[in-house]
Amino acid sequence: MKVVIVCVLLAALTAVTAVTTASIAGFVPGDKLALGIASGVAWLLAAAAFVVLLRVRGRAAIVLVLAGSAALGCAALAGPPNLSTDSARYAWDGIVQDAGISPYAHVPAAEALDPYRVPWLFPAPVPAADGSLHCAGRRITSTTSVPGRDLLCTALNRPHVPTIYPPAAEAYFAAVRAVVPVEAQYAPLQVSGLLLSLGTTVLLVFGMRARGLDARWAAIWGWSPFVATEAVTNSHVDALGVLFMVAATFAAVPALAGRLSGPGSRLRAWFGPGGSRRRAALVGVLMGLAAAAKFVPAIAAPALARRRPVTTLLAAVSTFAVCYIPYVAVTGWAVIGYLPGYLTEEGYESGRRFALLSPFLPGLWATALAGALVLAALVLGWRAADPRAPWHAQAVSVGAVLLITTPSYPWYALILIPFIALSRRWEWLVVPIALTVKSLVPSHTTATLVLAAAVVVAATVTVVRWRRSVPLTGAPHIADAAAAPRPAATREETS
Repeated sequence: MKVVIVCVLLAALTAVTAVTTASIAGFVPGDKLALGIASGVAWLLAAAAFVVLLRVRGRAAIVLVLAGSAALGCAALAGPPNLSTDSARYAWDGIVQDAGISPYAHVPAAEALDPYRVPWLFPAPVPAADGSLHCAGRRITSTTSVPGRDLLCTALNRPHVPTIYPPAAEAYFAAVRAVVPVEAQYAPLQVSGLLLSLGTTVLLVFGMRARGLDARWAAIWGWSPFVATEAVTNSHVDALGVLFMVAATFAAVPALAGRLSGPGSRLRAWFGPGGSRRRAALVGVLMGLAAAAKFVPAIAAPALARRRPVTTLLAAVSTFAVCYIPYVAVTGWAVIGYLPGYLTEEGYESGRRFALLSPFLPGLWATALAGALVLAALVLGWRAADPRAPWHAQAVSVGAVLLITTPSYPWYALILIPFIALSRRWEWLVVPIALTVKSLVPSHTTATLVLAAAVVVAATVTVVRWRRSVPLTGAPHIADAAAAPRPAATREETS
C-alpha cells in the first residue's frame, strides 16, 4: 500500500510539473504568482511522497527513487525554459565554438558573428503599424549590433558582454551543440540537463549504499521540483558542476568493506589506504573540473581537503588551469570574460546584494562583513569536516555561504541539495525555497523577511542538533558502520 501511495503522489508531482512547464512562464510578471503557487504545490507533493518513501523497505524504495527521478525529469522537458534565458547563451557559445571561434573572442552583438546567427536566437525585426521595425517574442529583447548599431533582436541576455562561463562549461556547450543541427532550439540542453540530473541521482543512490547511508534520501535530489526546474527545464550548467563535486565527495570517502565487488573492489584497492595520495589527487581533479564547470560548486570543496590538503589542492588548481589552456592560447586574458562586470552589476562590490546585511550596514561595510563571514564558513567547513563524512560540513558551510551572499539566482543552490541528501540535514532545504521566493516576489521587504526566516530555521535546527551531540562530522553512524560488518540493510536503512 505504501508503494502505491508513493506512486500516486509521484504521478501527481509529475503531472503538476509537466503542466506548469508547458503553460506558465516566469518572463511575464503576471505569471510569476501562478508559477509560485504551482511550485509550492509541487514541493508539498514531493515532501509527502518522501515521507511515505521512508516507510518503504528494500529494493522497492531504490526503484521508486530512480523511477521517480526519471519521470520528474521527463516532465520538466514539457516546455521551453520558463525562468531564465541562460540556456540561449549556452547554445550560442556552443554554436560559435563549433564554428571554430572562441566564445571569449567576441560579444554576441558583434557584427563579426553575423554569419553564424540562427533565427531562433536572433530573429529578424518585424514591422510595426507605423512602418518602424521592432522585436517581438516572449524571450526576445531589443539591442543594437556593434560597431554598426543596427537594430538586433536576440534571445540572449547581456549580448554586449563576453561570456562569463569557465572552460569546462564551454566544452560542455560545444559538445551538446556539436551533435544537433543549429536549428535545434532549447531541447538539446534540456535533455543534457536531464541526463546530468538523473546521473547525479544514480551516483547518490549507489554511492550512499556503498558507504552505509540510507539511499532513500537520494530522493531529496531526484524528486526535487527545484532540481527539475533549474537543472532540466532551465538547463543550468550548475548541474554539471554538482555532478563533478558529488563524484569528488564519494572519491574522498572509501566505500565500506564488502560493499563493492568486481571492478569496484579493484578500484577501492587502488585508491585505498595504500593509495591515499592517488585518492587525494583524484578528488582534486574532480574538484577542479567542478570549478571549471561553474565557480559556485567550489564552495563545497574545503571539506574534502582534510586529508592530504596539499596534494588535493595542487591537483584541483592544476586541473582548473589545464582546462583554461586551450582558450588562453586562442584568446589570451580575455578568458576572464564578464566575471568582474558581473560582480559589479550584481551588487557584490557595492554591498547591496547582501540582502540580510545591507539594510543595517553601508555598502563597503556590508561587503567586508559578508566576505569575513563567507571566509569563516569555508574555514569551518574545512576544520569541522570529518574525512569519513564530509557531507555534514558541506551542507552547513554551503548553506551558510548562500544565506550570506543571497544570490539573485536560485539555481546557485543546486550545489546544496546533494549534501542535504547525504547528511539528512533537511533544515537546509529552506535555502533553495527562500531563494526561489526571492526571485518570484517583487517586494524587497518580503524577500528579505523570507531569507531571515530561512536563517532562523536553519540556525535553530543546527543548534538543536549540536545540543543533542550530532556534530558536523556526523561521525557516530559512520564510525559504527565502518567498525563492524553489516547485514544487507544498514542501521540507517532501517531507521
